[in-house]
Amino acid sequence: MVLRIFGLSIAISIIAMIVAFIYGGPEALFLVIILSILEISLSFDNAVINATVLRRMSDFWQKIFLTIGIVIAVFGMRLVFPLVIVWAASGLGPVAALDLALNPPADDAAYFANGEPSYETILTDAHPQIAAFGGMFLLMLFLGFIFEEREITWLSWLEKPLARIGKLDQLSVVVAGIVLVLSGSFLAADDKVSTVMISGVLGMITYIAVNGLGELFNLPEEGEEGEEVTTKSGGPTEFAKATGKAGFFLFLYLEVLDASFSFDGVIGAFAITADPIIIALGLGFVGAMFVRSITVFLVRKGTLSDYVYLEHGAHWAIGALAVILMVSIGVHINEIITGLVGVFLIGAAFISSLIRNKRIAKEDPKLDENTPATV
Repeated sequence: MVLRIFGLSIAISIIAMIVAFIYGGPEALFLVIILSILEISLSFDNAVINATVLRRMSDFWQKIFLTIGIVIAVFGMRLVFPLVIVWAASGLGPVAALDLALNPPADDAAYFANGEPSYETILTDAHPQIAAFGGMFLLMLFLGFIFEEREITWLSWLEKPLARIGKLDQLSVVVAGIVLVLSGSFLAADDKVSTVMISGVLGMITYIAVNGLGELFNLPEEGEEGEEVTTKSGGPTEFAKATGKAGFFLFLYLEVLDASFSFDGVIGAFAITADPIIIALGLGFVGAMFVRSITVFLVRKGTLSDYVYLEHGAHWAIGALAVILMVSIGVHINEIITGLVGVFLIGAAFISSLIRNKRIAKEDPKLDENTPATV
């Protein structure tokens, strides 16, 4: 199973590294390896969250996500997205933006006689509004999870009180709105306040719209005695192997979620290289492919059912990433810190799941490991 799931990613990774070596020699190969490690470390929590949604989808929509979705992830977010940002921010045409990316000047004033900034500078300057959109989308996802009551809790001392106050109507929107106002007021530069606020509001609207469409086409789950049961989660509503419109909106939700996770990696890549080809090879053809394979592995192996706190750890990692994105509007945060926070939280959740499973097995070997319990 492991070879079948990761085989394609390994093959594409080898091809991408060969292309990188041909394109730019040993230096380009080294940069692709570094970028792929960056992407995988930053996106492991993304894989866990993707798996929680993907397992609700029908086989057809799972295949769509793993085929068309990967094309969007690799080419859309890792190659086209930076070019669109430069195109929109600089007023250059698409061809000129690509030329600027492939032929970077020695310094910001060297490309145009009037001193127009370089590709890297233009994209970096657009970081506040990008961070605001992605940060607010992920924050809404995190708040929707922690404000929801659930049988199984990981950090019970914190999650249970938050679930109780989460009964207040639209609390997620209120909290997210306060965070956005504070970020725009105290972290954004004076000339960026309006764009940060607009981008943040658009992030919130996008989450509400996509999640709301998912609920609109929600399919009821069947209970133990045949009754219809509808449950909630931090992402879109639970689906019973969603198909049709329900499957489409889950797919749409996953693509927006994946894009939000990609923002920090794409921007962070420019601290390593400004070459869009190397970025696409490292983040997309190697990193994003392995993240997809990890997602499939988690679904096929039933890992989220066996290690029930992984989903909790991933959502807390999302909350941490959302905070980091909002803080990065005004303060640079090293990408290594971002990756380590996610790895630490998911690692802690995995260890807690192991301890829980061993405790349950010790108390009653015949007891199902998925029986709700708290620590």
